[in-house]
Amino acid sequence: MFLSLTLYNFRNLKSDTIDLLAKEVFFVGENAQGKSNLLEALYYASYASSFRTHNESEVIVNGEKEMSISAMFKSKDSTDIVNIKLQNGKKRIEKNSKRVTDRKDLINTIPCVLFSHGDIEFASGEPERRRFFIDQSLSMYDTVYLDTLRRYRRVLKSRNAVLKEQKFELLASYDSLLSQYGLEIQRKRRDAIFRFNQIFTRLFEEISGIADLVISYEPVWKKKTDTGYEFPTQSEVIAHLEARREVDIKMGTTMSGPHRDRIRFLRGGVAFIPQASTGQRRLVSLVLRVAQGVFYTQVTGKKPVFLMDDVLLELDPLKREKLQSLLPDYDQLFCTFLPGEPYEHYKRSSTKVYFISNGSWESQSLSLKEQQPQAVL
Repeated sequence: MFLSLTLYNFRNLKSDTIDLLAKEVFFVGENAQGKSNLLEALYYASYASSFRTHNESEVIVNGEKEMSISAMFKSKDSTDIVNIKLQNGKKRIEKNSKRVTDRKDLINTIPCVLFSHGDIEFASGEPERRRFFIDQSLSMYDTVYLDTLRRYRRVLKSRNAVLKEQKFELLASYDSLLSQYGLEIQRKRRDAIFRFNQIFTRLFEEISGIADLVISYEPVWKKKTDTGYEFPTQSEVIAHLEARREVDIKMGTTMSGPHRDRIRFLRGGVAFIPQASTGQRRLVSLVLRVAQGVFYTQVTGKKPVFLMDDVLLELDPLKREKLQSLLPDYDQLFCTFLPGEPYEHYKRSSTKVYFISNGSWESQSLSLKEQQPQAVL
């Protein structure tokens, strides 16, 4: 649970400390006032990166050269303080006053699950976005997987450089590493998606009434069997890469591997997304995030922090109510609302409500009437 967040030169937010000691915290305000910036700051404190931009200089107030974030987070076992400073393009991360040189060392410190408008890309975007979602779900708790993924990407980048530079005699050495790391990635993706389907299919049916929607994983490296497929051996993958070498040389890039795996949503063996409505696609993305939270808790025994950026209110009232009732138990929940939205219906007596305007926040004083328990998000 976040206890507090201290900001300096982050986006349009005032440089100050905000008290976050509550199971639910609501940020209410008009558009472009700083609600989403607060969620971004929480996410940044969790993973030392932004979910909105790859150009980190954008998170610094215009005209300034540095920003910092300090978060105090209490878990069942400890209270941790994370400090992140970005100055002149260089980032310094500290956890409990000790230097963190790799962002993976923050994993499991503040396990956040983010719900945002861009999540619809997991349903209807490019295949890379679905691979990213599964990789993210695994990386939230499995640092070995994250290391393997990084190694695969480095080898892939080097192999592609060799193809472009026409140093073909070096390909064999890269094929061995590519096949080793790639098979490890595919096995873990397969196992994760199998477990995901046990959560996702049930949740989607309960909310939408549509049964038997499943996530289909189609790895590039596979051997067909009577019951589906199995993974080849490393030597078989190397032979496959050798057989396709002329194609890679012609295209100037590696055309085979986990970076080209397909993940689709099928119902009755038929692709669901091409014929789904925008609302159904949005619901798929929301249920994926809920399933991500359930999956994380099942694997680690820990509850996640949910960051929800105006996403539930895109659903019709009935589906919204069903989704709310199916949210797994969480450590903490942050939600953003526009002033006209019915956030009062979702409050508990302990909920903190902040009104956001021009990057500043002001807490809501609850009346006795307002302190009565309401419907729970």
